[in-house]
Amino acid sequence: MENRVTVSICGEDYNLVAEEAPSYMQKVGGYVDTKMSELIAAAKVGRTDAAVLTAVNIADELFKEREATEALRAQVKEYSDEATRARNETSELKRELFKLQNKK
Repeated sequence: MENRVTVSICGEDYNLVAEEAPSYMQKVGGYVDTKMSELIAAAKVGRTDAAVLTAVNIADELFKEREATEALRAQVKEYSDEATRARNETSELKRELFKLQNKK
């Protein structure tokens, strides 16, 4: 189901249509508004330049987050593989112990 919401970004209203909840879309719009407003205030640039620079900054954040996510996935896989090896070693040691106990 598509939701419609109006968000204000740098004093301009934009109508967003998406399947996400309106509260989420407001959150996204608010984030973009904050980032653009900060850029306009700090760099003294116009809206068009602020929009491009904001897009570049958000893309940078996205790429860094993806990189961090991939690093975490790799770490989780490494831990999972290590746990599997430990379980296999434990099973092998239990079998050896059982054999040794039955030799008596």
